[in-house]
Amino acid sequence: MSEYHTIARPYAQAVFELAKDTNDYQSWSDALALLAALAANSQIRELVQNPRIDRTALAQLFEDICGDKLFAQAKSLVRLIIANGRVFSLPNMASQFETMRADAEGTIEAELITAQPVTDAQRLQITESLSQRLGREVSLQVTEDAALIGGAVLRAGDMVIDASAKGRLQKLAANLAR
Repeated sequence: MSEYHTIARPYAQAVFELAKDTNDYQSWSDALALLAALAANSQIRELVQNPRIDRTALAQLFEDICGDKLFAQAKSLVRLIIANGRVFSLPNMASQFETMRADAEGTIEAELITAQPVTDAQRLQITESLSQRLGREVSLQVTEDAALIGGAVLRAGDMVIDASAKGRLQKLAANLAR
């Protein structure tokens, strides 16, 4: 929901500023990923939606489940988010934090989906080309999908390059339908 995205933005920005001040992005990434996974759990979702569950007890439950994987500031964030009824914004918060972190570190995650296996030389060439084009260090994840028929789809941030046979056939079908 876009509502959760909007609600998560100021929290993600605040957490990012804390991480930047201490130059400790990884600890926050780990904590937010754990909290986002916890918030997405169906049993936890039921507890959060239950009006009879005390928010202090719910915050304690989160802290107990996470154990020593949460440091003091992350525990404070948990209590704040639960007190303000923002638990379901945690996945968006984690995602927005990772985007801000990537911008700060000059990195970007890219995904290459191909119909055929990619050699190490091709992977290196694609990574270097993307890095040069985007002006960032690129981390490339490669997956195969035979449904593409041929070619590949490349996603990096907001950029999507669909050079797959499947994509071309879909564009052709859409043009013919007009």
